[in-house]
Order: sequence, then C-alpha cells, then structure tokens
Amino acid sequence: MRLLLDTHALLWWVAGSSQLSDAAREAIGDESAHALVSAASAWEITTKFRLGKLPEYAVVAADVGKVIVERGFAPLPISVEHAQQAGALSGAHGDPFDRMLAAQALLDGLVLVSSDSAFEAFGVSRLW
Repeated sequence: MRLLLDTHALLWWVAGSSQLSDAAREAIGDESAHALVSAASAWEITTKFRLGKLPEYAVVAADVGKVIVERGFAPLPISVEHAQQAGALSGAHGDPFDRMLAAQALLDGLVLVSSDSAFEAFGVSRLW
C-alpha cells in the first residue's frame, strides 16, 4: 500500500503518541507499505513551529527531511500538477496544506493517513 502521511500522523508517529490510531500505526509500521511525506508537511511543520504552535517539535522543525528519511519514509515533492489540482479542488476546506495533501493523494493514487474526515469531501481514500 502507498501511504501519504498527514502532518499530524507524521508528528504523532515520531513522538510515539497514543493519538495515532491503531490502524494508522499498523499501516505505517508495515514493512511492505511505502509511506511518503509531502513537502507541504515540511512547510506546515516549520511554519507552525515558527509561530509557536508546535514548540515540542523543535528537532523535527530543524530538519524535516532528515526526520523523514530516518523514519524510512520517502519525501514527496510538490509538482505544478499538484499545485494546480490543489487550487482547483472544489469545497469549502480552506487549509492550503490540507488541499495540497488531498491533491497529491488523488493525483498519485495514495491512501491518506489522517484523522481528518474532511478529506473525504475531496474523494480522497483515507485510513484512520
């Protein structure tokens, strides 16, 4: 299975948090799964850290790319096609980070690991 980790799923995985669902933990930990982390999540983490919203994730914010690779995940760059799809998605969801993750999941055929059911309005396949 090809997974795209929502930002909170990545952070909760790194922290070993009980907030991560059992199904998400099992899917991410499955060695046959291919888990990706979007460049949008790096943008979101560093932005929110700078704004003081994620003070407990200083180490992650300092080098998101290193954290991704150390955990065995693959980085997913943002392409022009991803950006265009994110901008074109209909619906009221205004979070640009979430819109990008939805676009990437749709275009790249990925299952989004997220607790946020709002993604389903975009037609995204979600695991939680």
